[in-house]
Amino acid sequence: MIVKTPRFKDYKYTNKPDLNAHAQITRNSAAEGTVLLENKGALPFASNVKNIALYGVGSYDPIPGGTGSGNVNSSYTVSIVEGLRNNNYQVDNRILNTYNSYVKPAKAEIAKQPHEWWQTLPLPKEIVPADSDLTRAAKDDDIAVITLERLSGEGSDRSIADFNLSKEELELINKVTDAFHKEGKKAVVVLNIGGVIESASWKNIPDAILLPWQCGQEIGNSVADILSGKLFPSGKLPMTWPVSVDDVPSTKNFPATGMEVNSFAKGQTKYQKMKNVGYTNYEEGIYVGYRYFDSFKKNVSYPFGYGLSYTKFTYSNPTVVNDGNLIQVSVTVTNDGPCAGKEVAEVYVTAPKGHEDKPAQELKAFAKTRTLQPHESQTLKMTVAKSDLASFDEKASAWVVDPGTYVFKVGASSRDLKGTASIKVSGMKTKVHDVLKPVVKLNVLAQK
Repeated sequence: MIVKTPRFKDYKYTNKPDLNAHAQITRNSAAEGTVLLENKGALPFASNVKNIALYGVGSYDPIPGGTGSGNVNSSYTVSIVEGLRNNNYQVDNRILNTYNSYVKPAKAEIAKQPHEWWQTLPLPKEIVPADSDLTRAAKDDDIAVITLERLSGEGSDRSIADFNLSKEELELINKVTDAFHKEGKKAVVVLNIGGVIESASWKNIPDAILLPWQCGQEIGNSVADILSGKLFPSGKLPMTWPVSVDDVPSTKNFPATGMEVNSFAKGQTKYQKMKNVGYTNYEEGIYVGYRYFDSFKKNVSYPFGYGLSYTKFTYSNPTVVNDGNLIQVSVTVTNDGPCAGKEVAEVYVTAPKGHEDKPAQELKAFAKTRTLQPHESQTLKMTVAKSDLASFDEKASAWVVDPGTYVFKVGASSRDLKGTASIKVSGMKTKVHDVLKPVVKLNVLAQK
C-alpha cells in the first residue's frame, strides 16, 4: 500500500511503498495516454541523472482530475516529488522548502475569497526563483523539471488566460532553462493540464515537453515512471493545438471573458439576450477542430493525432480492400529506433466532392501496436464501415455516401501521413426516418 506523507511538511517516506495491482494499472494506463510533445535527448533521463531541481506549484500539489462532475474523490494523490523519490531520485530540498513555505499559505488565502459552493477556487500564482537560487541549483543538480498546471471541469468556460501562459510561467521556463543550459544541463516541462494551452511561443525553449494530462491519483508515480524510462509514452493528441486562440474559428462566438452566470439566481433571465452569455451562435458548421485547420491549411503548434515516442517508427505497405459494406485498411509499422515502444497508426479519408461541402480529410480509424522491440514489426488491420463515409444531406434528410474515389491516408498524425491508397465506392443513401424506425419500434414495445 501507499504510505501517505504530509504534503507540505515532510515528503520523506518511512518505508518504500508496495504498489498494489490497481495502482500499477493506473500507472500503465497513464503511460498509454501520455503525449510526448518535444524531446531533444532529455528523456528518458540519462543514467547519470540523480539530483533533480523540481519547479512549479504542480510538482508539489498536482491536479489528479477534473472539477465538479469530473472530480473523483481519492484516498491519496501522489505528488511528482513523491513519485521521483519512489524512483530513487533525489529532489533538491532547498527548492522543496521554498514551495512548502508558499503553496499551503497561498491556497489558504485564496480560500478566503467570497465564492459560491459550486465555484472552483483558482490556483496559486506561479513563483519565479531568484537568480542566485537558480545559479546554485544549476550547479548542484543534474536536471530541472518544471510542472505547469491548469484546472479543468464543469461550471465555467475557459478564459483566454487559461489558454495563454502567465507572465510568471513564461519567466519560470525561460530562467530555469537558461540557468541549466549555461551549466550544460537540460530542462523538462511537464504539463498537468486538461485542455489545450498556448505552446508555439515557448515550446522550443526547454529540452522536452511531456503531457501526462490529469492522469489520476498516481500522477506522481506515473510521471516519474515515464521520465525515468521505466515506462514509455505512447499517447496522441485528441485535438489540434493552435498557434493562437484567435486561430480557432469558434473564438469569435465563444464566451472567453471567464464571466460566470449563476443560473440558480435568475441569471438565465438577466443575461438571456447577451451574446455569448445568454446565447451562443455556432457558425463553424463542419469545420471544427482538425477539419478546419487541415482544410484551410492553417499553421498549428501541434496537429491532431500528434505524439512522439522514445523510439522511431516507419510505415510500409498501406493497403485498402473494399468488401462491400466494410473497407479493410492495413499497414505495417516497424520500430526502427533504439528502444521499445508503441505506435498509433491513424487512417484519414478524403471523400470525392459530392452533394455537400466536405472537409479535406476525416479520421475514420486508428489502431495501436503492441509493444515493439527494436527492429520488430506489426501489421495493423483496421475496419471502416461504408456507412462511416456518409455525410448528412439536409435537403434529403438523409445520410449519403457519395459515389466515387475515396483516398485513404495512413499516418502518425493528420499532418504526418506516411502512405495512401485509393478505392472506388458505390453510392448509398439512408433516410433519417429509416434510421429511427428500429428505435420507434422499441419504444412502442416498451410502452406495451
